[in-house]
Amino acid sequence: MEQTLSCLHPNPGWDDAQTRTPASAPIASDTDMVGKHCILELYDCDKTKLDDEAFLRTTITTAAKRAGATLLNLITHRFEPQGVTGLALLAESHISIHTWPETGYAAVDVFTCGDHTMPEKACQHLCDELKAMNHALRSFLRETPAAVAEAERTPGWSPH
Repeated sequence: MEQTLSCLHPNPGWDDAQTRTPASAPIASDTDMVGKHCILELYDCDKTKLDDEAFLRTTITTAAKRAGATLLNLITHRFEPQGVTGLALLAESHISIHTWPETGYAAVDVFTCGDHTMPEKACQHLCDELKAMNHALRSFLRETPAAVAEAERTPGWSPH
């Protein structure tokens, strides 16, 4: 589903009409949701900021906080002659960014698990801080697999 950043919080677009599932699959309820996944394309960004590794580290860290997520680790790499890739490992999943300063473009992925997180707020922060003149956002719910949904779970539980 295509959405604009201004319509993302609190959780518009997460209703049954916009969550497409195969006819044989049950419609996900709040308890069936494992997380929210946002794919964000940022266009016409500030080219200097897209190439500034230190700035991007600070921006990703703040984006994680705005999402209500817990940052576990952050790794970034600046390419020559330009561009940065960053990956934030969250207790709730991840945030990744790949930048192309020469075109003013950034590809962002924000996936968070849990009812307390708001990946839309991370997306909004990245859009604002990188001064994106245009953007495209696709968001969807990740559904809980039956093996996980039917098992007794406690914090830290893993199906593996």
